[in-house]
Amino acid sequence: MRFQRLATFLRTFNLPLRSHPPSSSSSSFRLFPFSISGSRTLQAAPAIPFLSSFFTTSSKSENRASMSYPDQRSNDAWRAVLSPEQFRILREKGTERPGTGEYDQHFAAQGIYHCAGCDAPLYQATHKFKSGCGWPAYFDSLPGAVTRHTDSSFGMQRTEIVCSNCGGHLGHVFKGEGYPTPTDERHCVNSVSLRFAEEKEGK
Repeated sequence: MRFQRLATFLRTFNLPLRSHPPSSSSSSFRLFPFSISGSRTLQAAPAIPFLSSFFTTSSKSENRASMSYPDQRSNDAWRAVLSPEQFRILREKGTERPGTGEYDQHFAAQGIYHCAGCDAPLYQATHKFKSGCGWPAYFDSLPGAVTRHTDSSFGMQRTEIVCSNCGGHLGHVFKGEGYPTPTDERHCVNSVSLRFAEEKEGK
């Protein structure tokens, strides 16, 4: 079936190829961040017609509607403070095109990445690593800052990550891809969902 072929392709799309073997040393991860050959494929993807709609269409995930978050603003209230693109991604769970985000190639010695919606702190600068996937990548988040949900959109089983304070869509988390990070996880986050501040990181 056409749908099954599409789902198979999208699964491949979400698992970029790596040109380097995994390493168990966290020090080598810090000193030698690397890019992956699959990033070229990802950056070329929006030129394919149906993938263009993938980056402009909101997805749906399970269980989110039943969740309650401290920041319970209405959609009208969010529209008043977010740009149209921020609203599309944070509140309608859209995805920015790979390689276009402000923080994709942003690497700071210290600082905090906050939720662009409610300003809750999410990631430390030292959590960020160079994955070559086309979106900002983090191997961990601040404790309790990110909530995970099952996302069954596009015929796949993925793990969506949202801001624990407002439920704003951040992206997805992938595990076991072989990156030489302390957690072997990649939080693939939309730059539009973030705001960086140069401030001291907590211990």
